[in-house]
Amino acid sequence: MSNLVFRFATVSGQNLHWFLRRNCSFKPSQLGWIYLSLCLVSLGIASFFWVNGARLVMPFAWLELVAVGVAFLVYARHATDGEHISLQGSCLVVERETGGRLERAEFRREWVRIEPKVGDGSLIQVSMQGRSMEVGRFVRPELRPALASEIRMALRAA
Repeated sequence: MSNLVFRFATVSGQNLHWFLRRNCSFKPSQLGWIYLSLCLVSLGIASFFWVNGARLVMPFAWLELVAVGVAFLVYARHATDGEHISLQGSCLVVERETGGRLERAEFRREWVRIEPKVGDGSLIQVSMQGRSMEVGRFVRPELRPALASEIRMALRAA
């Protein structure tokens, strides 16, 4: 396998790993700091107006912060979503994390099938003996056929 060139995979000894992750601008910890600074600024401005007699500004500031906080929580919950495909000896392991829930499936190298689910730009279906898993959510649709052929090539290599 050492003489093969991989576009998406990482070679680690005799094992291959494909890490397919969501492209996120901020990590959940960074988002927490952004939210904290937003709270300080918003509540500071609302406090200024509250002290100067505009009493209705404060409840709306709190309402705004709760709404933004809920949106940030939803974002943070899915910021670490991803797929990890690894070829370890005679076993292809597919792990998919979505919203904190991990799904894992193992497939025998000799019997696994890698094919598009419907068409060229569709998700990649990894299947064997009635079990299947879809991968490629975090890869652009036009790159999914290249990823599928790379996985197939790695499965055929001795």
